[in-house]
Amino acid sequence: MGFGDPVIFLHSGYSRGILAFASQMLDFQKKYTCYLPDFRGHGRTRCDSLEWNSPQIADDILAYMDQMSIARAHLIGFSLGANVGLYMAVDHPDRVATLTTIGTSGFCDPAGVEEFEPEWIIRNGRQDFIDHMTERHEEAHRGNWQEHVRQSAIDWRLYPQLSEEQLGGIGCPALFISGEHDPFAGEERLIALSSLVKGSKYLIVPGGSHRPHMVRENPVYVNDAILEFLASNPIR
Repeated sequence: MGFGDPVIFLHSGYSRGILAFASQMLDFQKKYTCYLPDFRGHGRTRCDSLEWNSPQIADDILAYMDQMSIARAHLIGFSLGANVGLYMAVDHPDRVATLTTIGTSGFCDPAGVEEFEPEWIIRNGRQDFIDHMTERHEEAHRGNWQEHVRQSAIDWRLYPQLSEEQLGGIGCPALFISGEHDPFAGEERLIALSSLVKGSKYLIVPGGSHRPHMVRENPVYVNDAILEFLASNPIR
């Protein structure tokens, strides 16, 4: 939706494009053409295999750009999508005009993943979560919600697997965002990430959690910061 330079929104785990970025769509479509794909294993995107990981999704996004005739795009990624964006910037730098990440430190951090294993979810009676995973991803996982969350947990434990040298080689303009109270990112980790990526900037959202761009947090603050960043770095 929208008109202007392309912006590809890369959603978080357990979510899908239109959910993870519902608070961005109206603001960004005024100046940009917005793409909100569902990753393999998520939402309405179907494939033969139920297996996936962050690097594989980055390759999928490259193929998606080819299919949509997008030569270069601004990438905005949240959590899992932020890690996918990092892989895109490392492995396909010629296709990434700018990179904005929300909620990643740039390094693997499996803290808390055990509560998202299907066995833990069943044992603790998280029927609400099961219902959400079934509803959101029925077409992708073909009714096998346990495999969906199992793949998410595997990816969470393993990725991103990027070295400091690889991160330091990112050459596109980059903006790293975290909520003040994000347990997976936060100011200290963003300072470290930004110090590796030459010319990058970071933003800490006061009072924010892992999802500072979402409704009930501070989407206007985050949107304005990203829009200013994109305006300063147009696709040429």
